[in-house]
Amino acid sequence: MREFDYRRASDVAGAVALLGADPDTRFLGGGTNLVDLMKAGVERPARLVDIRELPLDQIEPTPEGGLRIGATVTNGDLAAHPEVRRRYPALAQAVLAGASGQLRNMATVGGNLLQRTRCGYFTDVTRPCNKRVPGSGCPAVEGEHRNHAILGASENCVAVHPSDMAVALVAFDAVVHFETADGSGEAPLADFYLPVGDTPHRETALPPGALITGVVLPPVPVAANSRYRKVRERASYAFAIGSLAAALDVRDGVVRDARLAFGAVASRPWRALAAERVLIGATADAETYAAAADAELAAARPLPHNGYKVTLMRNLVVAELTRLAQEAAR
Repeated sequence: MREFDYRRASDVAGAVALLGADPDTRFLGGGTNLVDLMKAGVERPARLVDIRELPLDQIEPTPEGGLRIGATVTNGDLAAHPEVRRRYPALAQAVLAGASGQLRNMATVGGNLLQRTRCGYFTDVTRPCNKRVPGSGCPAVEGEHRNHAILGASENCVAVHPSDMAVALVAFDAVVHFETADGSGEAPLADFYLPVGDTPHRETALPPGALITGVVLPPVPVAANSRYRKVRERASYAFAIGSLAAALDVRDGVVRDARLAFGAVASRPWRALAAERVLIGATADAETYAAAADAELAAARPLPHNGYKVTLMRNLVVAELTRLAQEAAR
């Protein structure tokens, strides 16, 4: 591990100034991803700025009726918050599915959004990787890619985004707020993660030198009837091979509103807008749910060894929407 300087920020402006003074500086929240990458040699910061004492650890109602979640709120506190559990249950379930209890008590909301892919080629500095060294190649295309992307990938990168939390946040139109030396800014989470294209090393639209200060969830009535379902290769702590955040409003047998987002199938949390368009206004039955899944998955381009994800996601959509409709009818 490269030797590094350590500073503790006491206010947001000071933290931003410390980052702007040296491009090799990184913010340290819980460190559950960054420290691992430093040990592996993937990240080699010259300085860490500890932001855990910044006043960004609250979950508060917004004037519009949504929730503002501070960037240093731990994943454990987010999942346990009564308003999150009541109004956005899929978000609480996603966070609980995302890691062990010890990690949830350290990991922060802001850090979760910025975590890097767990692709084995990315984390192995002896191998080429376009995310780590632009232009070096993507060996996963021809190599090990069983858990890689089927949507939105390119020949330059087929890795998937690892976050569970971000999948639910995308489904509910969350907005990321950040602070820069030039002032405050915000970006819808759906636009926060950049398409892979020719620049897979550019993962987010966060401006250089910016600090995430929080995430705002708008009021989303359909989110109260929502679920997060994660499929993984073992029942204990593991990253997803496919996941789904789903919300459904059914009245008189017709879908009035729906939200769907896929996880572990693309380089970013994947909002299933094509599926939502099929669902809204249609009869709430298994045939409609299957048609919605097929509409979204028509864009899938699986590799030789991960085509199973197409079937997996189709089955997840049908099963979870069926369950949500049944629960709503009780």
